[in-house]
Amino acid sequence: MSKIEKKSPSEKCKRTEYGQISWLGRFQAQRFLWISAILAISWQASPLAHAQLYAGVLGGVASLSGDARSHVTSGSLQFSSYDPANGGAFSFLAGRHFSDYFSAQGSYIWNQNDLRVAAGNSGSGTQEGYQETRASSQQILIGNMLVYFRARTSRLRPYLSVGTGFMHFASTQENLQQILGAPVLPPRHFSSNQIVLNVPVGMDVALGKSWAFRYTFSETISKNPIDTRLSPPGQHSFKNFQNLFGFVRRF
Repeated sequence: MSKIEKKSPSEKCKRTEYGQISWLGRFQAQRFLWISAILAISWQASPLAHAQLYAGVLGGVASLSGDARSHVTSGSLQFSSYDPANGGAFSFLAGRHFSDYFSAQGSYIWNQNDLRVAAGNSGSGTQEGYQETRASSQQILIGNMLVYFRARTSRLRPYLSVGTGFMHFASTQENLQQILGAPVLPPRHFSSNQIVLNVPVGMDVALGKSWAFRYTFSETISKNPIDTRLSPPGQHSFKNFQNLFGFVRRF
């Protein structure tokens, strides 16, 4: 029998999980480098124009990625999952237009989402499980580079952006809906600080000499602060999708 055939199912499962995590990390790194290259080329290619400061306020809806995992052996069954609901989001931003096509921006983003968490296990004559609802909030500080595809004098100015920063995640139990046996519950309150990758796209619509309406859709990716509190732990990254609308003023 070959060495591969001698490996147990659990070892094969671990190899698969590690391969998925490694692939995800390489994919995110490649995407970051690709977008950064576009921004760098655009910066070199764009002629410098009159620099302007700007600031704005945005609001909208945030959606979080969910996760689930099950583990089955000949004598036991384990599962865990969390299911997020859509929530509100707000953003305050300030930046500088260095040219018609290149800008730098700093943003503070806050959003809140409810979570439904469930987990359980069965084996060796015991059954344990629970279901609870939790509140969660994310506070993010991000620095971004923006590349516009049209000059500042244009009415419609689509843009592509990439940035990085820090996220503070916090979650608090609201209601323990169901409990069976004596399961290990997540802490009533827990928090985590993570480095994030932020990739927005959007458009500015000029409303006058100084004002613009802005729409932006962004994806913020980080390590998952919820999965480590579940048993069995999840295996996917944490993604925060935000649809934001608001107004920006140039000075």
